[in-house]
Amino acid sequence: MEEKTQFDFLWEKIRERVKPLVNPISYSTFIENLVPVDVVDRKIVLRAETEIAAATIVKNHLGQLREAILAADVGLSDVAIVVEGSDTYNLDDIQETAEEVKLDNRFTFESFVVGTSNKFVYAAAKSVASAPGENFNPLYIYGGTGLGKTHLMQAIANEINQKKPSLKVLYTTSEKFLNEFVDSLARKGEGREARFRNRYRGVDVLLIDDIQFWAGKYGVQEAFFHTFNELFSQNKQIVISSDCPAKELTSLEERLRTRFEGGLIADIQPPDIETKIAILKRKALEKKYVVPEEVLAYLVKNSDNNVRTLEGRLNTVIFASKLHEEPITLRLAATALQESIAGDEEPAEVTPAAIVKATCAHFSISEKDLLGKNKRQEFVRARQICTYLMCDMLALPLVSVGKEMGGRDHATVIYSRDKVADLLRVSDATVKDVSDIRSAILRQ
Repeated sequence: MEEKTQFDFLWEKIRERVKPLVNPISYSTFIENLVPVDVVDRKIVLRAETEIAAATIVKNHLGQLREAILAADVGLSDVAIVVEGSDTYNLDDIQETAEEVKLDNRFTFESFVVGTSNKFVYAAAKSVASAPGENFNPLYIYGGTGLGKTHLMQAIANEINQKKPSLKVLYTTSEKFLNEFVDSLARKGEGREARFRNRYRGVDVLLIDDIQFWAGKYGVQEAFFHTFNELFSQNKQIVISSDCPAKELTSLEERLRTRFEGGLIADIQPPDIETKIAILKRKALEKKYVVPEEVLAYLVKNSDNNVRTLEGRLNTVIFASKLHEEPITLRLAATALQESIAGDEEPAEVTPAAIVKATCAHFSISEKDLLGKNKRQEFVRARQICTYLMCDMLALPLVSVGKEMGGRDHATVIYSRDKVADLLRVSDATVKDVSDIRSAILRQ
């Protein structure tokens, strides 16, 4: 019997965690046959038998592998896939492939609900997608969280990929750009700096989400400044998003702000009631549910402007309908959300402490584990749901939510909230957890 390597022991622990996350056919066809060959920069390198197998894993199963790596708690943070028969491997090429498949094909112009609050930015995005580099360059999209910036950014990318496949399109986030920049500096001697430049300057369309996170980080601003100039001089399209107007990004260098302001600046305003109802109606139809108008109106009545939160309320009601095998009615919606229809009952006081207490009780964990740094899967999941509920049930700034959640930063709060909001679309278990904890909070 062949002697096991240190990589085999790491992979066994990870494989145990990934098996429940992947359907049995995919697991036996693709995951089970992977062979661990190296560990580089806390990434486990797994060898696939064929290029088709490698591409399938990168496209469909990277998320599950990454989740399993964190759950296994073996000191690793990521994965890279190489192909059988290759003596060497290029982690940058693998990472690039992984980035390019992160586009969500549900984010299209057709699935974007247009209302008075967003029709200008929608038209601008459509114009850029139809003629990249010709109409508005750069296009700078800004607006509050959960209003559709990422949807429009990815709709542009998806449209160009479909209708102009000869163009090279790269959609990424400010965080990924920053991480790759830092890595390029740390490993200059390996040619990472040149590969970083080529990766971002060799595209026809570059879309970068949430650049406000570069505030105060002047090294990455310098890198993007030169990338911007190189692309702009070649009439390559640049699209940027942020949570505020360019002129308010005072922690960004002036020369960057002026370049942003030299293109088209388009903002997404919070949706009005009619647009919120239209959004919910579209989401319900996507799930093959017809929801009465009075229920839709009820769901938007006391909601915030975050579309993800709004969809979470809809998912809670749909789950209640499936669970109790009852049609969706106003009374069912009120019961599912534990709210009073008439509004004459005294609502329970909701505080950060109450949300933390209810979350800990639901998952049978301690407050220390919930708010601490332990990366065990059950703690991370509870932490993300608790963060989502604080954002959903309290009118707190994201910075304040981060403080209540153990001193976490703005970016972590957004990631956790949006992660749970995405799970609420597809996971009945997550809907039930959120609904049960919400009910417990309101009973306290």
